Amino acid sequence: MGTPKIVVKRIYEAPDPADGVRVLVDRLWPRGVSKARAQLDEWFKDLAPSPELRSWWDHDASSMDEFSDRYEQELGDPDHAQALKQLIDVVHGSQRVTLLYGAKDPAVNHAVVLQDYLRRHS
Repeated sequence: MGTPKIVVKRIYEAPDPADGVRVLVDRLWPRGVSKARAQLDEWFKDLAPSPELRSWWDHDASSMDEFSDRYEQELGDPDHAQALKQLIDVVHGSQRVTLLYGAKDPAVNHAVVLQDYLRRHS
């Protein structure tokens, strides 16, 4: 099967068959998106940043490096081990996985950090 491709995409963009397995990685359901329109295969809300971390960061681009470090520490916490294993299993069983997020900035969001983390740990 080869190495699966892990991509990120805003949940507000139209679903595409090329997305492969569509996985929402936000803790909260995105506003204005119906479950039918989302066309999700999985929702890993427990792998989103903690509410405390999200509040601290507030999508501030200047804090992206520190946020990334803190978020990766959270991902390494034993509380996340089961959900992380499940997501890694999804990645291994798929040609392509699309991590969906609701943030406005395609470069300043937690999904890009999770994407990098998954590439290094799966």
